[in-house]
Amino acid sequence: MYEACGEKELKVILALDPGDTISGVARKVDENRETIRRVVNRIEEAGYVVYDDGLQLVDQTIQDAGLELLMAAADISPPSISEAYVLPQFAGMDYAYTAIDAVYVWTHGGYQVARNPEDYPLFIAVRESDLDAWTEFFDRFGIPTAEERQPAEDLDGAIQVVLEPRPQIEVEMVDGRPVIPLQETVAFANEYYATFESALDMLGRMYDDIDTDTSYRMEPA
Repeated sequence: MYEACGEKELKVILALDPGDTISGVARKVDENRETIRRVVNRIEEAGYVVYDDGLQLVDQTIQDAGLELLMAAADISPPSISEAYVLPQFAGMDYAYTAIDAVYVWTHGGYQVARNPEDYPLFIAVRESDLDAWTEFFDRFGIPTAEERQPAEDLDGAIQVVLEPRPQIEVEMVDGRPVIPLQETVAFANEYYATFESALDMLGRMYDDIDTDTSYRMEPA
């Protein structure tokens, strides 16, 4: 009965969508594939999941109960920055990292614009029709949301989520994270060239057929 009560077991159950693979779940929750394989084996043996054209939860109510538990726990132990990046996977709604976080994702974490751990906004594109539901979701974890970045002094905690509502979201997957398309990410970085000059160089080296509008090249170490 207690097999699903550990941290990683709960992560797997909350992140699991019908048909997911072990590798897919591992990327979602930012864990090692072999670790997640062992976790899945344990909860499969206990009867919580089955393999049927991918992974499937036997009973959806355990996922709902797990989310309620996580939300209650957040009142005592607020999410860390790394945990905040995983939380949207549990919402059951479409989203994509955008703006600063799109650059971070497309560079595979190679470029991270300076963000103070005491003032850390996450940037997420969501469907307009889901905006209120996203606000409610993050509110239950004690994370404030807005459509514009809020001054740190106006917030009680370090983390905030900047929601960008769109009629539709075009999503690509990079390292298990949903993100806006590469060309849109490059256009954003070009718009803020002074901040993302080195990121544009990095993107130009990593991907073909993109216009980075820069001849900047980092000097060899």
